[in-house]
Amino acid sequence: QVQLMESGGGSVQAGGSLRLSCVASGHTAGIYAMNWFRQAPGKEREEVAIIDSEDRITYTDSVKGRFIMSRDKAKNTLSLQMNNLKPEDTAMYYCAATDLLPLTDSWSIREYRYWGQGTQVTVSS
Repeated sequence: QVQLMESGGGSVQAGGSLRLSCVASGHTAGIYAMNWFRQAPGKEREEVAIIDSEDRITYTDSVKGRFIMSRDKAKNTLSLQMNNLKPEDTAMYYCAATDLLPLTDSWSIREYRYWGQGTQVTVSS
């Protein structure tokens, strides 16, 4: 089992920045991938970026150029630097991890087995 704990959410005005952090504990040696997802009210949970089996990160168009994700495998942490935040970035942000090998070149949301409780990010205009 893996436990995930997010921190760093909050309220910020448009154009501001926030940095989210996630710490994994438990059986972390088995983790293949970690990622950030977000879910806005009334919408489906979506990934912030796609992680492939070579650890390459492809950001979704909505965050490309503004968000930077980084993982420290030695410390079992995952961070998300969010710059130039927009009101449409308002959502609950979740850290997720998986100890499963991907069915394709990258992991889909269904392949992430472990989830944190989430941290709220609110961006006002």
